[in-house]
Amino acid sequence: MNNLSLLPKHIAIIMDGNGRWAEERGKSRAEGHAQGVNTLRSTLKLCREFGIDYLTAYAFSTENWKRPQAEVEALMSLLLEYLKIETETLYQEKVQLRVIGNTALLPEPIQQALHTSIKRLAIAEHKQVLTLALSYGGRDEIVRATKAISRDILASKLTPDEITEDLFTSYLDNADIPDPDLLIRTAGELRLSNFLLWQLSYAELYATDVYWPDFSRDELQKALTNYQGRIRKFGNIQKNT
Repeated sequence: MNNLSLLPKHIAIIMDGNGRWAEERGKSRAEGHAQGVNTLRSTLKLCREFGIDYLTAYAFSTENWKRPQAEVEALMSLLLEYLKIETETLYQEKVQLRVIGNTALLPEPIQQALHTSIKRLAIAEHKQVLTLALSYGGRDEIVRATKAISRDILASKLTPDEITEDLFTSYLDNADIPDPDLLIRTAGELRLSNFLLWQLSYAELYATDVYWPDFSRDELQKALTNYQGRIRKFGNIQKNT
């Protein structure tokens, strides 16, 4: 990496390839997801080491509910285990936990565990924010925000003329943190898969063929070095210096 001041403040990651990683090694898909949890744990620590304040991980999408029931149950069990094991560690490391998505669809034990962990990790002077996208879909988030705005208009709390990009953003799930600067997608896929459709408007996109369980310090450094070579114009023109 070059100039550390040019590192992103917020990284979003589509953690793809757990199942393929497992199948190529003769393991169950559940074992692949378990290894993916370990990779998330190490990546969060690496981001903290590099001074990256925000990490948002696409953990379970609205589309993932269509997967075989056994796999969904395994993913929910892993999530529950992660919350039980990691909450105190995150507290000691001053990591605040956020969740985005339609969490009402999650099993009741998961909802309760999330509530407990989020409350425990509501650290005012936090050093890092980890956001888990659970039962999340970008389109679903936009629809839910639109419904909330519509309800406020009907309740005379808002007029249509008051709707701006900033106001719309304030109705999104994680409106009080900055948009991602960098999106990393593993396993060679080149699509957003309904992830943070509003927030990723000006994010830099980076894809790697490496499966998520194999995503390492070296792979993160490659992504960050690539990011440092980008020119972020935000629709403007590049100015000569």
